[in-house]
Amino acid sequence: MSQYEVQNFAVIGAGNMGSGIAQKIATEGFPVLLVDLDDDKVENGLQTIRTLLEQGVERKIFRPQQAEAILGRIEGTSDWQRLADVDMVIEAVFEDLDVKRLVFQRLSDVTRADCILATNTSSFFVREVAEVTPNPERVLGLHYFFHPAKNRLVEVIAHDGTDPAAYAAAWAAQEALGKTPIDSADAPGFVVNRYFVPWLNEAVRLLEEGVADIATIDWAAKKAFDIGMGPFELMNVTGVPIAMHAATTLGHQLHPFYLPAARLQEQVNVHQVNWDLSGDADQSKYDQIADRLLGVVFYIAAQLVDEGVSTVEDSDIGARVGLRWSQGPFQLINQVGAARARLLAEAITTRWELPLPKLLADAGDAGIPIHLVALGDRPPLKSVWINRPDAMNALNPAVTDQLASALDMALAEAEHGVVLGGSGKAFIAGADIKFFVDHLRADTFAQIQEFTERGQQLLGRIGAATQPVVARVQGLALGGGAETALACDWIVASPKASLGFPETGIGIYPGLGGTQRLPRRIGLPLAKYLVYSGQILGARQAQQIGLVDEVVPFGDLDAACATAAQRGKAPARSAPVTCAHADWQPLWDFFEQYSVDQILSGEADPCGVTVLEKAVKKMGHKSYNALKQAERLFDEGAALQLDAALKLELRDLAEVFAHADALEGLSALIEGRRPSFQSPALT
Repeated sequence: MSQYEVQNFAVIGAGNMGSGIAQKIATEGFPVLLVDLDDDKVENGLQTIRTLLEQGVERKIFRPQQAEAILGRIEGTSDWQRLADVDMVIEAVFEDLDVKRLVFQRLSDVTRADCILATNTSSFFVREVAEVTPNPERVLGLHYFFHPAKNRLVEVIAHDGTDPAAYAAAWAAQEALGKTPIDSADAPGFVVNRYFVPWLNEAVRLLEEGVADIATIDWAAKKAFDIGMGPFELMNVTGVPIAMHAATTLGHQLHPFYLPAARLQEQVNVHQVNWDLSGDADQSKYDQIADRLLGVVFYIAAQLVDEGVSTVEDSDIGARVGLRWSQGPFQLINQVGAARARLLAEAITTRWELPLPKLLADAGDAGIPIHLVALGDRPPLKSVWINRPDAMNALNPAVTDQLASALDMALAEAEHGVVLGGSGKAFIAGADIKFFVDHLRADTFAQIQEFTERGQQLLGRIGAATQPVVARVQGLALGGGAETALACDWIVASPKASLGFPETGIGIYPGLGGTQRLPRRIGLPLAKYLVYSGQILGARQAQQIGLVDEVVPFGDLDAACATAAQRGKAPARSAPVTCAHADWQPLWDFFEQYSVDQILSGEADPCGVTVLEKAVKKMGHKSYNALKQAERLFDEGAALQLDAALKLELRDLAEVFAHADALEGLSALIEGRRPSFQSPALT
């Protein structure tokens, strides 16, 4: 058990950033103190939160009761002595180093020695803040992105003296808050701002040099990066002075290339207004603008990796999650081709007499490798991590291939076992639905068949391995994600984990073992209930029926996975014949007794039992074809050994995908609408 356990938070600074961080913490169910120098500042911060929550209620993001509960978990105060009992303090005051250092000096006097102190600085070294405290080992950086109540990215920064246990606890706390953390060295601009701020600045240089006007530059940037807002519009939204301040800091710490353009300084110091976005784009200027902006991003992103500030993967995640770019810098490099990317970067480095990053100089025709699955260590276990958080770690052929390779290497090297996890909010949210839809529309079902076969082979290797594999389910595990967890020896979950099998609601059945491994874990009646209804279970519910082995707080997940691995390989499972928990007995009895047709025809009487009535209602919205195929797989597989039973799912795959309900259900999910099945369960 770590000495750092984060359950109670505090935020220093009740401005837009601090109030947003506090709102996010409270939204995720944790108590938080919002602290500032005086009661008026605190009340202003609370009012900002109230306004945002009211807007959320109007937009139906929150129910009124939810908004009220969120506010109830936030306590505003100007009494810093109240910080004596909190586990983590996040400083979010004005970006002034002297002010931040004063805050941390004061925090050192009023917090426990095991309270983690985090700075939300975007401009300064974390070590410069930590050095004024008597316990610098508990200080680290947590750089949130605007708006922190909505934006999922957070950069986690350790300085040289940060206690690894404090870092691990802070990382786990961000997972608990539904954030997507990425690691950064303690370096100027950290990861995202290091290339984002110069991208903004280069847009101003293009304006300053007369290459194009603002409307044209914004249009070209949006087209080149496939984004919703151009650099000038973004500066207007986030604050033009903030862009200048960030560029000034980077320039002083790194190189004159990063210093703010004269036109940016003029806009802030002389005009003191937002940029004028009016006008029509001159599309003839596209190549000149796109090449400059891409060249800046390519140079800096590669330089970050050369310096060890970030990885290729985290740099891309930062762009996709934090900036909402459709592709990260290295995906863009590979898209335009390494040779052209090198030329674009060289145009920047030559102009500013900077060396070309080695990563870019050495890139071959295949581009720069991007690892969607990372192999590492979470002592004493080897770790395999799916690193596609912006896509909820969805499985596609590339992810599956990399996962297979990483698992094989981990199992070969492991002495104590392997932990399988996912980054961001999801463990694995299922298979990539777009992959299925694209191949169905192209009439290339063979690709779906091959993908499913390879997926089953991968999960089969987990079961056949001599080392235990533990699924670390910190968040959403749906469909193929839940099936991946089922293939592991043990499943350890966070309190916010959720598991489910929604396939019959999109016209198909679970094809990676859901109809066979699931009943062998929880019993055939409850397996039928989950697949027929698509009911999503919380972690505690899943534990009640044996779907999950253990539920622990986020901060204890890694230790619990290590403990689970000590149990060795799980014994071969046969389907339970009795219900594991009394609360689930009505569902067990109902789905043990009645078939799909009996339930849908009304012959099966739920007898006024609410949970049964809800299950029947849910079944009525599913694809009848998918329900019947799932039922057939359940019933046929129950009498077979697992290996033979799993082959049934592959046998019937073409049949279920050939039915019109499959394309309709999958398409509806992508399009965000309710499917109109050719054979609805109930008409």
